[in-house]
Amino acid sequence: MVKEEARQLLNQLIQIEHISTTLHLAMLAYLDRKNYTGIAKWLRLQSEEERTHMLTLIDFLTGKDGIVKLSDVPQQPSDFGTPLEIFKKVLEHEQYVTNAYGQAYHYITQVDPQTTVIVLEFFREQIDEEAQTLTIVERLKSANNTPSALLH
Repeated sequence: MVKEEARQLLNQLIQIEHISTTLHLAMLAYLDRKNYTGIAKWLRLQSEEERTHMLTLIDFLTGKDGIVKLSDVPQQPSDFGTPLEIFKKVLEHEQYVTNAYGQAYHYITQVDPQTTVIVLEFFREQIDEEAQTLTIVERLKSANNTPSALLH
């Protein structure tokens, strides 16, 4: 049985992953429409990864007889700007998620050591995702909105 504090925390993380997958889907749809298919493919993979995180957290929680509470996901915009603007938003979102997992890890270590394991796993992975996104932002800055560089 999962402690109430851990249940609430896991539901918050599930919601964050749910929003993340939806945000990435909205961005990939926009980029696909603009024919930036390579960048859209990367966002599709990220969306699938975030969905996998969400499902893993759900499985973990239900496996401990916990109650999952899914909330509505805010509607995403249909226009996101240039690839650089998009990835600046992705980076900002990844930083938010990394911070959420960092806070969750700090809190859960004091409340439920078993849940600490899964939170730490995703916290580590989140740090890598943030670094990868930062690299993409830097590359897009170097491309300086040059169409051939962006398509490459």
